[in-house]
Amino acid sequence: MNLKKLFVSLLIFGFLTGGTAMANNVLNDKQKSIVEISSYTAAGDLEKLENALNQGLDNGLTINEIKEILVQMYAYCGFPRSLNSISTFMKVLDSRKGKNDKEGKSPTPLKNNVDKFAYGDKVQVELTGDHVKGALFDFAPAVDTFLKEHLFADIFARGVLTSQEREIATIATLASMKAVEPQLNAHIQMGKNTGLTDGQIKEILTISSTPKAEMFAVGAPNIAYAKYFKGNSYLNMLNKEQVGLANVTFEPKCRNNWHIHHKGGQILIAVNGRGYYQEWGKPAQELKEGDIVNIPPEVKHWHGAAPDSWFSHLAIEVPSDGGSTEWLEEVPDEEYQKLK
Repeated sequence: MNLKKLFVSLLIFGFLTGGTAMANNVLNDKQKSIVEISSYTAAGDLEKLENALNQGLDNGLTINEIKEILVQMYAYCGFPRSLNSISTFMKVLDSRKGKNDKEGKSPTPLKNNVDKFAYGDKVQVELTGDHVKGALFDFAPAVDTFLKEHLFADIFARGVLTSQEREIATIATLASMKAVEPQLNAHIQMGKNTGLTDGQIKEILTISSTPKAEMFAVGAPNIAYAKYFKGNSYLNMLNKEQVGLANVTFEPKCRNNWHIHHKGGQILIAVNGRGYYQEWGKPAQELKEGDIVNIPPEVKHWHGAAPDSWFSHLAIEVPSDGGSTEWLEEVPDEEYQKLK
């Protein structure tokens, strides 16, 4: 994902019906819960979704607001994950009996005599700023019909959630999925059109990058090496025999100090999120899932997360006699902050 394109400075447009202006540049607790619920639903991480649903209710989301989020999810991450999330919510509500969670407003479906295509087109124009046209819709006009009549009419017209809240949920969902950058970019702009600021959108993307249901567990806080890291990291030692192998996870902005592997080098394999690797005297290189870095012995370098994303990599120790790691100075904030 090219986040440079996502965070360019853009003017904030007027607010849509249901959208509200934010005097500050951060998400409130209810909005954060919408992000977490949507993100864990999209990733299929039901264990963390259960925690997010409980937190969402504690943060003031009503039962019907959460239902609307989970129902809307099917349009973006499919029925299976939407249905699984609804089942998880039922389980959560059953466990919270007696907590007096608020039911909230009920949805109000469109009346039968409403022209749903025209209604959906109006909502789509409000969100995007113009009528959406193009070769894709000429090639498959049914998609245009479904988007207008179902997504932007049947779903958006139900109320309960504002247009801004629905866009928060959608951005979080798409940010938690792979290979959907065009759709994510489009909804980021729609979110801006509802009044979301650049800072709020960046926060949505950061929360959505939290590791979820991964092949390699995040592990425990990396306390033993904490003094060599700026920010919080987590270590899951996967193998100590023959070749040392660990999964290292960095929270956003976290990176290790400059350091050198003497005699034996190291191999990094990026497995989640977005990060950076830099050798002394060279520009930093962005790392995404599947990227591999071969670090020769005696090369001064550092690696860690991008400013707005969690990042995990496998670290493979190259066997050597008498190998050691020399830890050096921190990566200066003023240099790190130049990265996107």
